[in-house]
Amino acid sequence: MTEPVGVIERLLEELTKLPGIGPKSAERIAHFLAGDRQHAVRLADALHSVADSVRPCRECFNLTDGELCPVCSDPKRDAGLLCVVETPRDVSSFERAGTFRGLYHVLGGRLAPLEGLGPERLTLTALVQRVRKGGVREVILATSPTLEGDGTALFASNLLAPTGVTVTRLARGLPSGSSLELANAQMLADALEGRRTF
Repeated sequence: MTEPVGVIERLLEELTKLPGIGPKSAERIAHFLAGDRQHAVRLADALHSVADSVRPCRECFNLTDGELCPVCSDPKRDAGLLCVVETPRDVSSFERAGTFRGLYHVLGGRLAPLEGLGPERLTLTALVQRVRKGGVREVILATSPTLEGDGTALFASNLLAPTGVTVTRLARGLPSGSSLELANAQMLADALEGRRTF
């Protein structure tokens, strides 16, 4: 029979499941929260609110607590320019750069057949439907410059070819094999500026 897991041990176990949090960081966070009840309660409330309220935007699949995310509901954005990214974190990277004024489409990942991630797991069908509705003049495939990201971009461009929309890919100002979330604002700006037809 296994012994019951204590409260601190359970917190440590959950914290180490978070990306970028190793055992030492988890221990520091756990001891901080255990010693600061008010902060722990505020954090718990914030986590509960995220779990209850955050969902994909009905238009672009970015994370939001409403029907539409702030980008999709902004009438000043250029609806004719659609930037396709892998994750909501990629949207955040472009928004921090502050140079893109179009809309986004979040795929929810990238094709990785060896990991069992096929096209049915991504929002590719919704992307094609969105373009077919009209009004989109250019789709920028802004997947990460990795083997899987390039494969996803190629697959998406083939799906979009019958729509007649211009499909471009980010310029290689981004280091190959890297992730968009690691790119700084200038790298993203240069990559957007130097994009090319796919």
